[in-house]
Formats: sequence, C-alpha cells, structure tokens
Amino acid sequence: MENREDAVRGVKALMFDFYGTVVDMQGGLTEAIAPYLAAKGYTANPPSRVVTWWRRTHFENSMIDALLHREHTPYREIGRQAVHYTLDRAGIEHTDEEVRGLVSQIERLKPFPDVVDALSDIKAQGLDLVILSNGDDDMLASGVPYSGTEHLWDRVISVAEAKSFKPHADTYRTGAWLMELEPEQVLFVANHAFDCVGAKAAGMKTAFIDRRKRPFGNSTYPPDLVVEDLAHLAQTVMREGRAVA
Repeated sequence: MENREDAVRGVKALMFDFYGTVVDMQGGLTEAIAPYLAAKGYTANPPSRVVTWWRRTHFENSMIDALLHREHTPYREIGRQAVHYTLDRAGIEHTDEEVRGLVSQIERLKPFPDVVDALSDIKAQGLDLVILSNGDDDMLASGVPYSGTEHLWDRVISVAEAKSFKPHADTYRTGAWLMELEPEQVLFVANHAFDCVGAKAAGMKTAFIDRRKRPFGNSTYPPDLVVEDLAHLAQTVMREGRAVA
C-alpha cells in the first residue's frame, strides 16, 4: 500500500461505487424480500441468505456480460434474470410481476449511516464527488434522490456510457474522460475488492471500504487506502489533504 499522502496527492475527484458502497444493498434488499418470503411461506433459508444468492447471481451474470463485451445488457434485466434464478433455486413459484417488484427495490435503498456527513466533509475540501455505477441511468435517476445524497454529487455516471459493466477497463476510463480528468487524478472508492482492482488497473488511485472486515485478496492491484467506512475516509482525506497542500 502506498503512503497515505500519495493516495490523495493530485486527486481532483473521488469516484464512488453506489450499490453496496454508498447505499446498503444487502440490508435494504433483505428488508424488502422478508415479507415476500413470509407471504410465500418460505422458511428453508433466512432472507439474508436468499439475498446473497440474488446478489451473487447478479454479480456473476454482469461479469459474464462484461467479459463478452458485446451488446450491453441493462442492469435491470440482469437483475430480473438473477431473481428468477434465485426464486427457482429456492423452489418458490413466482410471476414476472413479482420479480419486477423485487428488482424495483434496488431503486429504494438507504445510505449507510455515515455516508451523508462524510460526503459533505469531503466535498467541503473542494473535491468533486462522482458516482460510477453499474446501474441503469433511469434506476440511478430515482435511486440517488431516494438515498438522500443527490445534492452531494457533481455527476452521476452509469456504465451504460461505456457499454460494459465494471470492472471492464472501459468503464473507469469513460468515467474519467467524462469528468475531463486523467485516471490518476481520480480516487475510486468501493466496498468491493473487484471494483478497486478494476479502477487501479485502469490507472486510478483506490480506496477500499472494508466494512465487512475481509481480506482484500489481490496483491497485484492493491488499494492505496484501506478504511473502515466513509467517515474514516473523510477523516483521512481531510488530514492527508492538509498534509500535502
């Protein structure tokens, strides 16, 4: 890992993953699916495990789509495929309408408790704040305001602009290009190691939000910062920013 001063030196923007980094996707979807599973009489696994199946399948399918790098499949459609699979795996009879309803919950996720204050503190340092998300444009257009963070972002970018899901290199390069910045002028922030690896490989500096207390697991593209949460990130950026000013 680099010196913390090096991680913020020359940085003009912080670029954030949205789902799972800014908003609590696991917690929010677990809360949303629990009454649905109860109504179906499903008790074989707890709601949180079913959501883990859902999210893991969504992640795998979006990765496959990125690797193919052909026509970009909308995030919402990837989500519907994942939920159909998850409910089939659980042996739950369901309708397309029910699947659409569950996927729509992705647009109604709340931020982690530390997010709003931390982003406000970072923005006060004169740094641009940007979202780079796998979500579709229209999903972000509703989900970001719902999260209560809309006023803090200088730009919200969907990977649809690059026609590929993260961690394809085109997504990060497109994000930097749209901000009229070089990749090394961006500190990319994510709760997911794969996202930090993709951004680092594309030339960005990276900050890994280790909310789950898990090893990063990649020594080829290690993060420049490892922090406990966004509050810790804000403290680090403010402290190290003053040190290199």
